Amino acid sequence: MTEKKLKPEPASPDLDEHGVSHRVGMVARLRAYLIAGILVTAPISLTVYLTYVFLTFIDHNVARLLPKEMYEALYGGTTIPGIGLIIALAFFITVGWFARNFFGRLIIRISEYIVHRMPVISKLYSAIKQVMETIMATQSQAFREVVMLEYPRKGVWSIGFVTGKSEGEVQELTEEETINVFVPTTPNPTSGYLLFVPKKELKYLEMSVEEGVKLVVSAGIITPDFTKRQKNKDKRES
Repeated sequence: MTEKKLKPEPASPDLDEHGVSHRVGMVARLRAYLIAGILVTAPISLTVYLTYVFLTFIDHNVARLLPKEMYEALYGGTTIPGIGLIIALAFFITVGWFARNFFGRLIIRISEYIVHRMPVISKLYSAIKQVMETIMATQSQAFREVVMLEYPRKGVWSIGFVTGKSEGEVQELTEEETINVFVPTTPNPTSGYLLFVPKKELKYLEMSVEEGVKLVVSAGIITPDFTKRQKNKDKRES
């Protein structure tokens, strides 16, 4: 009795030479294209959207301060985003110019004298003014350096921003030179913790504050290119 040889079945048109379905491969490629498309368009779309919301917010609030005739003369029948921002910038520049002459300084001093006589408002005004002067001062070191420190416990490192040297009672009660460090939270860097850390326990980083903020906001996904920075540093030193 002779054995009957079985003919190999023809390969399915949906399978490649390795037996992988072409349909599965197509779905995977479409999924990869979808993710790539989102990653490319999302930052641009969010930037455009947030810019539009910001300009519209300013336009809406500035429009309420303008007389009806001036508003219609500027905007007409259509709303042009950005006019409110231009008006706001012109307003702040005008106020800054006025504040630098004699009459402007006199009015500011009288206004501050009146505010300082108010029990609760005086404290709030002084705190806000001090913070703004510290941030806007050209000689201030606030938020110009990024550091690493062991927080919330030894062996665990966190990113922080130097806001200045500790002074006053805080420094007097510590034996070592202490630095004010703001440790932000992820993904909202506007909230966080103020720590008074001995300077010797801080590790100063070469990344910029902007790169440090991106690192915090992205939860570590966006990491500054240290290799490129190191190469540039080596070129400068050579």
